[in-house]
Amino acid sequence: MSDTALSINLNKIALLRNSREGDYPSPVEFGRLCIEAGCHGITVHPRPDQRHIRPDDVYNLAELCREYSSIEFNVEGNPFAGEIGDYPGFLKLVEETRPDQVTLVPDNDDQLTSDHGFNLKVDGDRIRPIIQRLHVQGIRVSLFMDPDPEQIALARDVGANRIELYTGPYAWAYERNDPELEDLFLRYDEAAKSAQNIGLGVNAGHDLNLENLPKFLGIPDILEVSIGHAFTADSLLLGMNNCVKAYLNIVQARS
Repeated sequence: MSDTALSINLNKIALLRNSREGDYPSPVEFGRLCIEAGCHGITVHPRPDQRHIRPDDVYNLAELCREYSSIEFNVEGNPFAGEIGDYPGFLKLVEETRPDQVTLVPDNDDQLTSDHGFNLKVDGDRIRPIIQRLHVQGIRVSLFMDPDPEQIALARDVGANRIELYTGPYAWAYERNDPELEDLFLRYDEAAKSAQNIGLGVNAGHDLNLENLPKFLGIPDILEVSIGHAFTADSLLLGMNNCVKAYLNIVQARS
């Protein structure tokens, strides 16, 4: 089995910071704490409304991650989000910061959070040249996808290197102890294997937490999980250093 990397999403640290003037708590300083505690990567999802991560955070976190040779920087977002006010547009932002990975997500500006994967039958022709453009910059590209093997095959066809399985439905079913949880888990397992069988790497994220992550990582060869909302909440109880280590214990036990 491949090792599973733990990437910490700092959006909610930025959301807390934005409730006051200034830069406290600083996403960069909390990113450094997470790195020093042992995480493998940092994730951010800048949105045009700048409700949490701002463009300056992306530039500053890119610099932070470059200080550590083994730390990957992952920037998520809507590839079609253009320039709005002092938001420079998603593609310009990632081309100027050169993260290790860009995860393209089909968000619109009104969404509270990401809640579905791409429909590449609709968006595939628009996505393909964007992926090619990012590849020219040396950036690995992952597409946010539902556990649908037909759609996942299209992700390979448009040139993605990886997919990120949208795990919201799994997390909600786990929390409710839904009787259909096992069937849903098998759908994710089959989707991951279908991606791996056609040469795509598989990441996962959204509402994964200390309770539901061990079961999900029963799926072999998940390359990366990104944890943000639950990590921030768990840090209030455990402290950030202990929280990073708690998640590392899970990903290392399952690797």
